[in-house]
Amino acid sequence: MTQFDTYDSLLSSIVAESGDEVKNPATGEVVGIAPSGTPEDMDAAVQRARDAQKAWAKLGEEKRNELLVAAADAVDAAAEPLAELLSREQGKPLNGPNARFEVGACSSWLRVTASFDSPDHTVVEDGETTAKIYYRPLGVVGAIGPWNWPMMISVWQFAAALRMGNTVVLKPSEYTPLSVLALVKVINTVLPEDVLNVVTGGGDVGGALSANAGIDKIMFTGSTETGRRILESTAASLARVTLELGGNDAGIVLDDVNPKEIAEGLFWGAFINTGQTCAAMKRLYVPESIYDDVVEALVEVSKNMPMGVGLEEENVLGPLQNRQQFDIVDRLVKEAKDGGARILTGGDPDYDQPGYFYPTTLVSDIDNDNPLVAEEQFGPALPIIKYSTLDEAIEMANALDVGLGSSVWSADRERALEVAAELEAGTTWINAHGTVDPRIPFGGMKNSGYGLEFGIEGLKGVAYPHVVNG
Repeated sequence: MTQFDTYDSLLSSIVAESGDEVKNPATGEVVGIAPSGTPEDMDAAVQRARDAQKAWAKLGEEKRNELLVAAADAVDAAAEPLAELLSREQGKPLNGPNARFEVGACSSWLRVTASFDSPDHTVVEDGETTAKIYYRPLGVVGAIGPWNWPMMISVWQFAAALRMGNTVVLKPSEYTPLSVLALVKVINTVLPEDVLNVVTGGGDVGGALSANAGIDKIMFTGSTETGRRILESTAASLARVTLELGGNDAGIVLDDVNPKEIAEGLFWGAFINTGQTCAAMKRLYVPESIYDDVVEALVEVSKNMPMGVGLEEENVLGPLQNRQQFDIVDRLVKEAKDGGARILTGGDPDYDQPGYFYPTTLVSDIDNDNPLVAEEQFGPALPIIKYSTLDEAIEMANALDVGLGSSVWSADRERALEVAAELEAGTTWINAHGTVDPRIPFGGMKNSGYGLEFGIEGLKGVAYPHVVNG
């Protein structure tokens, strides 16, 4: 038995008597009331984090790592209540690569981050000169998170920051505040007071965080438009910034694959979290020689992927998290239809149902300049574009102003690597898409942001290099 061994005990520890209603996007039912924070609340949280930071840094790396592992243990002990809350608030099913998967990823990320060797290293040691780089904590890291993976991305942001001796203030999305409040509540049973802080609220609260002179680093995951506003707000303080912004990832299938063997990988590359993932595959380029076979294989896989209320154990796809996102996907699929594309599956939502369910939608025979291809749909719709030559596919994949992820699918690894070298993206996966790993750096290029998270490079990103020469 633990302090938060049931869903009710966890929920009751975080909900407010008054504030903002949070509703289940699958049913419309109220999940709970989130505190309605203010810019003044944010300023107070930043000050608490500043006051706690020096003592946290002085604990030393070994002790901080021990506490991160203890935090992972606390998450594991409350895993099922956390997953249930996440499913109710975000909409994602318990099973598949969804709620239970996300909570498990939180504890794994904490453990792996604590296991890394120190990034400190010797630069020169030649008998006359000795120079070393030490990575020191920046101070207070402000983290602004999204609604698609609210718990996991929060951990991506704060695990490395805490490991390196910073304190953290989180501002979760107003769509999914309860999940992050609950995660922080569980982890703070282990951490010292005011090391990890969270303030919920709207855009004004996020603005107060990014503009606060007491913040030394901002980490943001979300839209490119919001990322630009965050950059503007940090101009006065010159706070460092890591931005993981929107993507419209391309996957390129080569003509040597077995379509049936790669179909499930293609499906989950596109439809993980019901397509609501920045690094999901959102455009698929297939050679005309095997186009019909790939399309047919994808349709067969999609038939076996049930969508429904997340708490029902059989489901692996859920609703879109909010009405705004539903409307975006609905508009883009309609524009694909109007442009002459063929809807293979889906494309016909029930507008009278209580949840924001958009059916799994596969679209073929679509032009590369159709809005469903050119814009990030961020939902369960995948356009499949036919190409004649590999050069044509690479040119289409690189044509957009985003570059988060990409993938190449081939039976010949060397051939796939040659194509990968031509793609403009922060990450290119081979025969997979969107599979992140806490050991492997991750970040974007073009309008998909800059800065790296994860691995040793992620530790360096939340510290400043101090060169000691002599």
